[in-house]
Amino acid sequence: MARYVAFLRAVNVGRRTVAMADCRQDLEDLGYDEVASYVNSGNLLFSGTGRSATHESRIRTALEQRYGFELTTFVRTAAQVRALATEQPFGDIASGHTHFALLTLTKLTAAEAKRVEALSNDHDTVVVQGRDVHWLIRSKSTQA
Repeated sequence: MARYVAFLRAVNVGRRTVAMADCRQDLEDLGYDEVASYVNSGNLLFSGTGRSATHESRIRTALEQRYGFELTTFVRTAAQVRALATEQPFGDIASGHTHFALLTLTKLTAAEAKRVEALSNDHDTVVVQGRDVHWLIRSKSTQA
């Protein structure tokens, strides 16, 4: 049995509210073990067997039926999340710069990765590593 993290896209923003206690129960009802959540973030931890893509589909379907709106769900193993949090594709980040990690539902093809990385410019650098995209902004993300 592996440990996973499910990231629910854009929940608890505006009318897209979900109670984490309800989401935890929904995952338990799906048969997942050791279900937990982090505050009201839309991040759920659970244990289970199988592929991440299968978990993404099962969780998304169940939560969309319950809440009545689109709930894109990204699932990564705990090891993948640790790697994502510690990878430094840009080296040390300068003070005042921002590094975002963007999750995808499927691994980009080589052609797609090339097109994404081509978005890089003097202000932004985008690199694809494995299934995820790293974006360096050479300013704070809140600055224009």
